[in-house]
Amino acid sequence: MIQIFTTGGTIDKVYFDANSEFEIGESLVPELLAESNIHKGYSLRGLLRKDSLEMDDADRALVLDAVTASDSNRILITHGTDTMAETAQVLSPLSGKTIVLTGAMQPARMRRSDAVFNIGFAWAALQLLPSGVYIAMNGEVFEAGAVRKNLKAQRFERA
Repeated sequence: MIQIFTTGGTIDKVYFDANSEFEIGESLVPELLAESNIHKGYSLRGLLRKDSLEMDDADRALVLDAVTASDSNRILITHGTDTMAETAQVLSPLSGKTIVLTGAMQPARMRRSDAVFNIGFAWAALQLLPSGVYIAMNGEVFEAGAVRKNLKAQRFERA
């Protein structure tokens, strides 16, 4: 059984007006998985509903505690992209589990979002990778501690 934890981030953002006012809504992960014909084999738990820029050490400790306490050895975490690498680094000392963090550059509710692809890619990566902590974004897998977000290019790259 795959454990999925959601923390918020762009993947679950809901925009209200042209001035980019937003809040983090209910996670669309179950809907995104259903679109990929994945209906079972996972358990979903929402941990946070935050933009990752608002996440602090206490939030990362909450994620670490949830992952540590999970009976599953395969864990998928949806996360905002701005501080995803920091959370992956906090999780990197864990052993015996395969942990994949993913997110989206555009909200899942938008027509041209990378969310569906990233969730599907992370789902597959999670089942194929050995134990460790990884970020799976836009068709690439990066090990925790060896990745950064390139804000200008809007992509992840090796650090």
